[in-house]
Amino acid sequence: MTQHLSTLNRERRFLVLLGVICLSLIGGALYMQVVLGEAPCPLCILQRYALLLIAVFAFIGAAMPGRRSLTVCEGLVVASAIGGIIAAGNHVYILANPMVSCGIDTLQPIVDDLPLAKVWPLAFQVDGFCSTPYPPILGLSLAQWALVAFVLTAILVPLGILRNRRRR
Repeated sequence: MTQHLSTLNRERRFLVLLGVICLSLIGGALYMQVVLGEAPCPLCILQRYALLLIAVFAFIGAAMPGRRSLTVCEGLVVASAIGGIIAAGNHVYILANPMVSCGIDTLQPIVDDLPLAKVWPLAFQVDGFCSTPYPPILGLSLAQWALVAFVLTAILVPLGILRNRRRR
């Protein structure tokens, strides 16, 4: 029983860390937007939504008392990460093939109609184009870094579940 609680506590600590990392990434994106003047495109905003959902589900999961509810939240974290992989992967593709983007992003009205765009427009409203290249950070574009983060989340969360549940 004690080892069971220990493995669940390890999962909860990991989820809290994951949530903090995701919120930090959103904070970094806001810094780049507000301070450095890098306008977010529709895919950037969708990646912010994915990071926010991962953080919310991670924090809720960390607060859940039982294994089953914790696992459900971890599943929602992975589903959100997969959504982020799709958005970031598409963004990486557009940056590698700028001719794919017509300059007018068709996603803008859809993303700008999402609820958070109305509640917190600074963070969740589109202001740029997906094909705009920004200076890389440590050799990778922001979209590539986001893709790495989403892929790691989608892989590490299920691996952690499997590892912890096998020990039981």
